[in-house]
Amino acid sequence: MQTAYVVVTVLAALMAGFSGTVLLLRAQWIVLALNDYGVPRSWWTWLGLAKAVGAVGLLVGLFVPVVGVPAGVGLVLYFLGAAVTVARARWYSHIPFPPVYAAPVVGALALGYAV
Repeated sequence: MQTAYVVVTVLAALMAGFSGTVLLLRAQWIVLALNDYGVPRSWWTWLGLAKAVGAVGLLVGLFVPVVGVPAGVGLVLYFLGAAVTVARARWYSHIPFPPVYAAPVVGALALGYAV
């Protein structure tokens, strides 16, 4: 169980970190999507930092659970908000993407509780 917890947590951190990094680097495909969703440009850096900090928090949480749990909850809420934003923009074909990023975070939280 401990191995699964570590693997899923590292996967969740890598996925959230990737998502934050491409936003901070302003990858063209993410910029186009955020424009389509109507997310203000002034929010982009903060949103990218939130994902990056959440990813680091998950990794730190492997050693200090009091840090990992809030980081995981924050990321789940972030991706829930992203799904709502995509739905409000009526880009229904993009709705599956935020839950794909949230799923390993939820798994890490559940496995952390079980361990």
